[in-house]
Amino acid sequence: MPGLRHRPVLVYAALFALLLAVVTAALLLGQARLSDPGLATMLLELRAIRIAAAFVAGAALAMGGVVVQGVFRNPLVSPSILGTTAGSMLGGQVALLLLALVRPSLRGLPGLAPEMVVPLGCLVGAGLALAIVLAFCRERTGTLMLLLTGFILSSLFLSLGGFATSLSQDSWEVSRAVVAFTLGGVGGVGARQLAAGVPLVVAAGAAAWLWGRTLDVMLSGEEEATTLGVDVGQARRWCIAWVAALTAAAVSIGGNIGFVGLIVPHVMRPLVGVHHRRLLPAAGLAGGIFLVACDVIARTLPSRTELPLGVVTGVLGAPVFLILLARSARGMSHG
Repeated sequence: MPGLRHRPVLVYAALFALLLAVVTAALLLGQARLSDPGLATMLLELRAIRIAAAFVAGAALAMGGVVVQGVFRNPLVSPSILGTTAGSMLGGQVALLLLALVRPSLRGLPGLAPEMVVPLGCLVGAGLALAIVLAFCRERTGTLMLLLTGFILSSLFLSLGGFATSLSQDSWEVSRAVVAFTLGGVGGVGARQLAAGVPLVVAAGAAAWLWGRTLDVMLSGEEEATTLGVDVGQARRWCIAWVAALTAAAVSIGGNIGFVGLIVPHVMRPLVGVHHRRLLPAAGLAGGIFLVACDVIARTLPSRTELPLGVVTGVLGAPVFLILLARSARGMSHG
């Protein structure tokens, strides 16, 4: 879209038009039909919750991608690089296992539904990852150390998540829930689960937006930012905290969904520029649109079972990212 390049008003107009289109498609399309008047209202309500869940999760992942790419001054990193995604996944898996253990003895006690326990587990897992990362995020800690810490944490948490999945095999119901959570999807999201994640996304997104000018200065390099009066260590710690909160909210709603936080900021940056107060809301809107569209594909493709949303984003996101990466490589070689 060369005509939209660096024209934010046109970009936002195009994004809102796309949002209207994908929401309309998400409400009307699907293997279930709206022809039965008795079921039409219920089906539309379920789809509306699903649309909202996909939009919120996509927006959270995209905004987290913008922030983490700004912190590391690298458009090729994603929120998962900090280990918070794997930490949130592990927390959600452990929450499902614990819920299966305590539910028989505490049946009927309010607040034990998976839609409330899973967000809490994801938040605890992301907080654990955040605490470990921040322990290494000292004043003199370099970017390489942070990246290595995040990589090691991700590997550790993914291994523990695999162990949690193996423990769930004793119960078909629990195993199915854990595997579905690992593959990603918004099909079973309830209103209470969505309500638990939305405030976290709004608060973390607003906080990241307020730090936008600081992130702009940090793009020039840590030494230059320090010269201009920015406390780089403090800014980095707070921004990592916002990324962890956004990631926890997204995982608690949609499970493991990849590539959104990686490719959406990469796509939007040439269109609206690198200034974070402009890029953050645009990427959030685009990330929500992208995930709603992916959910429509997951629901409408002919299949005996619904495709996991994380599989759809991976299949669509990987080729798009490779194309963008190839274009960037060609641009650098010609430059």
